[in-house]
Amino acid sequence: MKLILLIFESFRFAMQALRANLLRTVLSLLGVTVGIFSIIGVFTLVDSLESNIKNSLNTIGTNVIYVQKWPWLFTNGDYPWWKYFMRPEPKYDEFKYLKDNLENAQAGAMMDFAGDVTCRKNNNSINALCQGITYEFNEITEVPIVNGRYFAPQEIESGKNIAVLGADIAEALFPDSDPIGQTFKMKGHNITVIGVQEKKGKPIADFGGAPDEKVIIPFMAHKRIFSSGELTGDIVFKGYEQDEGLFELEGEITGLMRTKRGLKPSQEDNFAINRPEAAAAALGQLFGTLRKSGVFIGLFSLLIGGFGIANIMFVSVKERINVIGIQKSLGAKNFFILFQFLFESVFLCIIGGLFGILLVYLLSFLPIGSLDIVLSTGNIISGLAIASSIGIISGIIPAWQAARLDPVIAIRSK
Repeated sequence: MKLILLIFESFRFAMQALRANLLRTVLSLLGVTVGIFSIIGVFTLVDSLESNIKNSLNTIGTNVIYVQKWPWLFTNGDYPWWKYFMRPEPKYDEFKYLKDNLENAQAGAMMDFAGDVTCRKNNNSINALCQGITYEFNEITEVPIVNGRYFAPQEIESGKNIAVLGADIAEALFPDSDPIGQTFKMKGHNITVIGVQEKKGKPIADFGGAPDEKVIIPFMAHKRIFSSGELTGDIVFKGYEQDEGLFELEGEITGLMRTKRGLKPSQEDNFAINRPEAAAAALGQLFGTLRKSGVFIGLFSLLIGGFGIANIMFVSVKERINVIGIQKSLGAKNFFILFQFLFESVFLCIIGGLFGILLVYLLSFLPIGSLDIVLSTGNIISGLAIASSIGIISGIIPAWQAARLDPVIAIRSK
């Protein structure tokens, strides 16, 4: 009961201070507002950006390993491109060899890309990213079909001229009709549409290409149309959940690839093992740096705001010395006076913090390309926690001085 009374009294005094010295208080709270806006704004932007990029990474598969010519990451700034340039591209027969011999993979696919391909249907045309795939590609990553169907194994093996279209491609080529069963021209070939993917929107980072702007065709058809039958591309395998970290799958792929390519024990691998989570970890370090930068910038504003709040509290103590003396003469304990002013300081900082969080919330409504800004509950709590901490730090010395006042001297003051 005493705690509730203490909080109520502190809140009442804080409101009185706000009303009595509105301009002074608002100017002092401005530093806290700007500081919280800076910190939580950066946190929110970085979290939204990280979430968007991780969702984009999910489009190239989760719990998967890619076998490619080039590595995605380079350590210590080393980029020996001449070494990787001389490597052979992964071949279809290597994919089949891995597919037949791997024990720790639940699915595998081979793919290749051709960018900026013009697709035409009568007077309608659009440039697309054409991706050739093998049958189990939809087990590596999601291919949500909303109209039509996915490929049959026989269609993939025979390399039929059929396609699953992204939503934007389907809308551009067949704006007024159902595309299923219709044909369009691509690189001089007639391609029959068998399916249309669900519309996903444009991601901020196109890992593997934006799904809405893709034309997916069988791998053999892709090689026939774009590569004159040269069967090379990227190999990807999906591991089992129990293979934590995919270390068993990686070791098995490495061993089989070295055997297939006839590498001696003393020779280096002439292929790269790439993981989406490795790229996500590298991006995580970047986002961590951005968060620290946001905190560092915001702390300057919070420092100014903290001095402003401390100034308000010193003035508040001086203006209420007589009231403090009366409270003490009526039996108020030192801790009651201390917490009264300390709570007042915290309340003032929370008000400033709430305005800063409100500004971040309003920022989330601004259109920033394809980036969706979301103010999370965790960031709101972090903002209020930081504001409360500033309130405690700023108010502890004035509150301590108020608690140590002699009641007789305090009552006599004017």
